[in-house]
Amino acid sequence: MDLQPTHLANELIIIVPLKSDEFEALFEVASDPAIWAQHPSKNRYEREVFQGFFDSAIASGSAFKIIDSKTNEIIGSSRYYDVDLEKKSIAIGYTFLATKYWGTDYNKLLKNLMMDYAFNFADTIIFHVGDTNIRSQKAVGKLGAKKIGTEQRSFSGVDMINFVYSISKQDWLQNK
Repeated sequence: MDLQPTHLANELIIIVPLKSDEFEALFEVASDPAIWAQHPSKNRYEREVFQGFFDSAIASGSAFKIIDSKTNEIIGSSRYYDVDLEKKSIAIGYTFLATKYWGTDYNKLLKNLMMDYAFNFADTIIFHVGDTNIRSQKAVGKLGAKKIGTEQRSFSGVDMINFVYSISKQDWLQNK
């Protein structure tokens, strides 16, 4: 199971592995406070805070930069995490997009690429969404994921309440 395929693409986006020398390019997108306004880490637009997020993404070995295929610009990032081989599950998250892509098909098409790939080896995909992040809660609901619980997660020493959403391979294939 390769958690960082070298190239996934569709008509609007390309996702490729995020590299350690791409901090500045990704921070340029992430430095918009509006991106993090509903997020539990509301100050992630600050360089120092984003550096921790970025370093964690690189260390994960499963992070991607998202590229607009029409402009070739980096527009955000996402990653796989919490792989459970026994349960055949994987989580998708830590996703953000530049605000000009909100309300478009970009997030849906990103998740479609990532879910189609992950369902080659997983039976269930999990999403953790901050309890105050209404925009992302709606987005994962539109994908067909169902809220299955609440859990506290820690990131960079900060505890965050997250809603847990899940979608099975069978449900994904039926509703796609």
